[in-house]
Amino acid sequence: MLKKSPEHYVERLRSLQDAMQTRLLADVKAQEEAATEALSGVADVRGGDTIYQIDAHADEVLHEFCTEWAREAPLVLISEGIEGAGWQVFPEGADEAEAEFLLIVDPIDGTRNIMYNKRSAWALAGIAPNKGRATTLADIEVAVMTELPTTRALLADQLWAIKGQGAHRETKNLVTGERREVPIKPSRSESLAHGFASLAKFFPPAKGATATLEEKLMLAVAPEDGENPVVFDDQYMCTGGQLYELMVGHDRFIADLRPVFFGVLGLPPKLVCHPYDICTELIAREAGVFVTDEIGAALSAPLDIRAAISWCGYANSTLKDQIESKLQRLLEEL
Repeated sequence: MLKKSPEHYVERLRSLQDAMQTRLLADVKAQEEAATEALSGVADVRGGDTIYQIDAHADEVLHEFCTEWAREAPLVLISEGIEGAGWQVFPEGADEAEAEFLLIVDPIDGTRNIMYNKRSAWALAGIAPNKGRATTLADIEVAVMTELPTTRALLADQLWAIKGQGAHRETKNLVTGERREVPIKPSRSESLAHGFASLAKFFPPAKGATATLEEKLMLAVAPEDGENPVVFDDQYMCTGGQLYELMVGHDRFIADLRPVFFGVLGLPPKLVCHPYDICTELIAREAGVFVTDEIGAALSAPLDIRAAISWCGYANSTLKDQIESKLQRLLEEL
């Protein structure tokens, strides 16, 4: 159990992500005005992902914030820019066991989207009580995610949830700073027909096998009824963005099964979903979205930077009942 009120942690995380949003917008605007690609330069390769210059800038904001927050109480930060399992204790020299809470963060989920000013990225953060290295995604009690918009955007969303208390969404006008609460409405459709659904296949490894299974699944769940396809595919190339699309009713079903396909094909698990990518799935569940692993169980990966996660998101229980058994049967045939 967290030692302070959940609302306290929500406000701290919202403040952190507001600062990240401000820094990122300034970076992208400066790059656009200078007509350079400076933010897409590779800074490092750590924790199974490429760290670009834009990521390094976000890490600066994160570490400054954690340094300040640690004056209030010791904490553990879990993030991809940290060596080993990705754990760093604040303040420096503090005992990990004495940390008040664990903070898992992806400062920019969707770096490849935003560094070219193509599509919003997301700042993601979750907080769990300190249960040591046995702490898992299932222990997260507070989560906040904030849109990191392109320079052409007028509005940006921020969503948060406290376990057992529902989810909230607020839209910010980037010009005036005005904020207003708006509803979260996952799709209530009882069919995938004429809606968006997809399996993640962002990069060449296993793309063919994934697309083949996806085609079989979609035809089994929503058979074509004429000349035109009835299920649309629009891949949002980041987990936070995918969860957002499910929460606001844009997408009806999304699955990221890259670790499953890599395992079947004997490929190394390169660039898969890690715990920090999906540390805000609490918000989706509190909003009414069903989020499971590939066998239908709750996500329970350890809070580190290396665990490979497969997940499925269903906008409502009816769609889950229609799709889940067919998907698992197709996976068994791989």
